Amino acid sequence: MKNLFYVMAISASALTFQACSGNKDAKETADSLNMSKDTTTNVAETGGIAVPEEDSKFATSAAVGGMAEVELGKLALEKSTNAKVKEFATMMVSDHGKANTELMALAGTKNITLPTTVDDDHKKKMDDLSKKTGADFDKAYVDAMVDGHKSTLDLMEKEAKDGMDVDLKAFASKTAPIVKTHLDMIQKIKDGMK
Repeated sequence: MKNLFYVMAISASALTFQACSGNKDAKETADSLNMSKDTTTNVAETGGIAVPEEDSKFATSAAVGGMAEVELGKLALEKSTNAKVKEFATMMVSDHGKANTELMALAGTKNITLPTTVDDDHKKKMDDLSKKTGADFDKAYVDAMVDGHKSTLDLMEKEAKDGMDVDLKAFASKTAPIVKTHLDMIQKIKDGMK
């Protein structure tokens, strides 16, 4: 009974905290909710979280990045005039869509709250890209993909090396080579556009 009361108190304070933080983006909100979860007791009994804070932050960052890759890929499929860019965008929607689904399932088993939308930085990037057309769009999209995949590769490699949760480490280890392949491909496309 004490555990139930404890969980209810934590949940109520987390919801209050979330309601008061209206300026937070989706990733910050998910990170805040995850920080409020108890990591010291049984997840099934208490509603706690089954991973250390660093691992849950990895999961939220990976989720936001993955969602952004899919959304930006869809935008590129609509706006790009370059066949190679469209081919790459198709791969982004497919590969990152699969990785997102896998991460969501994994997060569910660990009671990690993931963001449901992209963060403010990615929203701004999408908005900026949506205003471009033709070759200007293609160049900006390719630049964004190079930068994004460098960041994502760093994120995956760090989790694969330093993560505490064995399942999230395995996810990062499996995903890093795919991200590296994407980075190599988009870098070749960028080099070919010069």
